[in-house]
Amino acid sequence: MSVTRVDDISHDEFMTRFYEPGIPVVFKNAAKLWQAKGLFTPDWFREHYGDRPLDINGKMFTMRQVMDLVEASSVGNPAPYPLVYDVPTALPELLPLISPLNLKYAVPNWLERAAFSLGKWGGSTQLFIGGPGGQFPYAHIDLFHLSAWITQLYGEKEFIVYPREQSHLLYPEAENPWKSQVNIFKPDFERHPLYRQATPLRFTVGPGETLFIPFGLWHSAYSLTTTISIAFDQLNAKNYPKFMQDVWFLKKQGGGPLKAAAMYSYASVMGPVCRLADALAPQPRA
Repeated sequence: MSVTRVDDISHDEFMTRFYEPGIPVVFKNAAKLWQAKGLFTPDWFREHYGDRPLDINGKMFTMRQVMDLVEASSVGNPAPYPLVYDVPTALPELLPLISPLNLKYAVPNWLERAAFSLGKWGGSTQLFIGGPGGQFPYAHIDLFHLSAWITQLYGEKEFIVYPREQSHLLYPEAENPWKSQVNIFKPDFERHPLYRQATPLRFTVGPGETLFIPFGLWHSAYSLTTTISIAFDQLNAKNYPKFMQDVWFLKKQGGGPLKAAAMYSYASVMGPVCRLADALAPQPRA
């Protein structure tokens, strides 16, 4: 089994073939709309944003140091992964270079609307930087059951995605059910014997390619080279019911029942508002 790669399909075809059935797909050239394509390199960031700070495990690094760190990374001595900048707050100058963010495929996306701007739902736009050997040792589901869009702009990254029906093979943590207990790169089959039955889909995403990961799919990533990518999340009517379940669970876990109740009430009002907006103003087709 291999991931499907597409080029210049319509929004309708994307929705029918991939979004509605929840199938991952790689767009070979959707990022042609972005000025960032072919522009983002380690040296470009050193030149333009070399002094931008990033906290890595409690220690401050500049962008120059971050790029030095990932370019010196190796399989035997990998740099921390992932190194993440929140674009709107830390690098807002990049926003015009990654517009339209939705690539004309990730629509509708309620996270782009002011109605959902107060929730801190994890739907931020992030710059991911990694070096060879950098990896998530565990598989995970994106928080709030948001769909993920990752555009690789420099280097190559391997992704590992699991079929939905294999959730039980990944031993989700009891307190953090979005996180697998299995180190998928060095599995301990004595502790996790069912993982032997897992059949992950592995594939590489290279410069200029965009990966869509439907909500609720277990996945992880591994940097094959120095990598720079942009990631953002998507919420709409399809994943809204699962989103609401996570709002209650995660907000209660992070702030208690009163905070959970307040945020759940807020989100339960904003969902119908966004549904109505979708009905009144159909999204443009790519």
